[in-house]
Amino acid sequence: MVEQRLQKILAAAGFGARRKCEMIIAQGRVKVNGALITELGTKADPANDIIEVDGIAIHQQRKVYIMLNKPAGCITTVNDPRGRKTVMEYLADVPERVFPVGRLDQDTEGLLLFTNDGEFCDRITHPRFKVFKTYDAWITGIPAEEQLRQLREGVPLGDTVSAPAEARLLQEEELELSYKGKKKNTLRRTPCSMLEIRIQEGRKRQVKRMIKAIGFRVISLKRTKVGNLELGDLPTGKYRYLDKKEIELIFSE
Repeated sequence: MVEQRLQKILAAAGFGARRKCEMIIAQGRVKVNGALITELGTKADPANDIIEVDGIAIHQQRKVYIMLNKPAGCITTVNDPRGRKTVMEYLADVPERVFPVGRLDQDTEGLLLFTNDGEFCDRITHPRFKVFKTYDAWITGIPAEEQLRQLREGVPLGDTVSAPAEARLLQEEELELSYKGKKKNTLRRTPCSMLEIRIQEGRKRQVKRMIKAIGFRVISLKRTKVGNLELGDLPTGKYRYLDKKEIELIFSE
């Protein structure tokens, strides 16, 4: 008999990262051989014990790792009580039960990972692993070097300060943007720029808040890299499985 902690077994079965699985146990949703388990650290044998979540027996799945080029307009959640479009609709033909690794805002595009491996999720999302996320941000205006320096040193975010980021100017261009007038919206050619920003933190709407802190507004935002994983030319709304080398890159970071 090979016993493992229950939260590890649930994570391997696709119920989320270990911290989420600990919540499931603490909420009294797990039984082992008919006995209700709420104590964290309880062990079980996934090969021989009957483990149930919400009355349904779980089973071990093969571990899968997926990259989606998330479109704007959908939310990063497994399901939504309000009936909004979720990222899971783009993975409808994936047979395994997977969950998103971290999140992207509804209007943010780009690289979003999915897995049923709780350890992989922790590797990406837990602050102690310091995995960088890289974004391309189109913003109004063209920041000066001093403003880029502020991003690199950290900017105020409410009652805290962001960790130092890597930031560089990639492109400058005049774009037609819509502005609200008294009677109707008007289009106006506006100087804009694209920044590449690399951060380790994952605070809510962090990149947009950082850009706002130096006096600009984000027009569009796209995540292009997570650690050493690159979005590349994966089309918007499409997904692919990570290969063995890419998975090893994450676990070696």
